Amino acid sequence: MDFFKILSDIEKVDAEVYERFDTRRAVFKNLSGMGKAVTAATMPAVLGTMFRKAYGQTSTLSADIVNTLNLALSLEYLERYFYQAGIDRNLFTGTDLAAITIIRDDEVGHINALRAVLGSQAIADPTAAAFDYTAGGKLTPFASAALFLGNAQAFVDTGVRAYKGGAVSLMSNKAILTAALNIHSVEARHSSHIRTMRRGGVNVAGASAGGPNDTLPKSWVSQQEGGGPVPAVTAPVYGAGSPATTYPAEDNLTQGGVNVQTNSTAPTGLTLTSDAASEAFDEPLDAATVKTIARNFRSAVGITLGLFN
Repeated sequence: MDFFKILSDIEKVDAEVYERFDTRRAVFKNLSGMGKAVTAATMPAVLGTMFRKAYGQTSTLSADIVNTLNLALSLEYLERYFYQAGIDRNLFTGTDLAAITIIRDDEVGHINALRAVLGSQAIADPTAAAFDYTAGGKLTPFASAALFLGNAQAFVDTGVRAYKGGAVSLMSNKAILTAALNIHSVEARHSSHIRTMRRGGVNVAGASAGGPNDTLPKSWVSQQEGGGPVPAVTAPVYGAGSPATTYPAEDNLTQGGVNVQTNSTAPTGLTLTSDAASEAFDEPLDAATVKTIARNFRSAVGITLGLFN
């Protein structure tokens, strides 16, 4: 769930959002102190309680806040039904099936949390019929486990960049930033695990930019991943957002106005490559670009429902 983005978007329409949370700062202090005990499985209940307490004193959420949270809910449905479809088609067995099932369950938990916050103002479940995971015939994600994982990688990598896109708005509130980073780290581990599954396990080395056709992704984003598993659809996941100066592509070498490759000294005997310099940083992605990517996966039903508009 793109928690950074949710809070960033809410702040645009409710300048007092952080003050609402500040009155319950102890919640976040306790949350940050839980460390590894705070997982994707436990966070949905925590988030639901947090938002209900923050806005419970208000009889009706503003239209803008409802729209923001319903967008997040739409994204969660997109992912939830995707993982469910992979499970139903028996694409995985053993530990791989267990991993995909855990990720599916996380998405279900996120949906439950958002619906608890929105109450009667939550969108109706769009159902699996609202989504076209072939992206209009460009992809065949259910033809094999490998193709499925290619789609999954694009989804989770988009989510991680969306988290980063909203992080700047949390810098002034350390308590919320800490809590959100706990969630972000779990989502990033999902991405890392899917990437490891794609290349055949931890004993198989990843390649620069994902290797040929992005079939050997490292456990983290490398360059622009050669456009991803299917560049015609997935290239925007790794490219620049809008504006590019604020949301650069994943092969960006400049951080804080400094080229980290040319202005850094490599350890003796080593060379600081563009891979190493760019892979050391995740790049943010703006909400508009995230929506554009998600719209690739709407069916006619989804278009009628206005998903990701």
